[in-house]
Amino acid sequence: MTARPMQPTEVVTQLSRLSGWQLRGDGAEVGIEKTFALPNYNAVMAFANAVAFIAQDMNHHPTMTVHYQRCVLHYSTHDVGGLSALDFAAAQRVDAWFSQTQV
Repeated sequence: MTARPMQPTEVVTQLSRLSGWQLRGDGAEVGIEKTFALPNYNAVMAFANAVAFIAQDMNHHPTMTVHYQRCVLHYSTHDVGGLSALDFAAAQRVDAWFSQTQV
């Protein structure tokens, strides 16, 4: 998938298809972000490792902030200075994995 910057209307459309993801930042720092609540630190680390596996497979890596009972993911496409379809595809893949797994 070749990355290209998304137009604002595309971003709004794609964001409406995701549950719990929010637009954060502006300009070249704009991205989509979601906080995943987990029961404990071990579950957070298992989640972070699963996200890392997905990121490697897609060659698209989020910024992750790890806390004791939550992990915050932030996707943006630095190569295009904003959001691309890769960000939304990665978010959908993480959501799909998370909804099917008991961490």
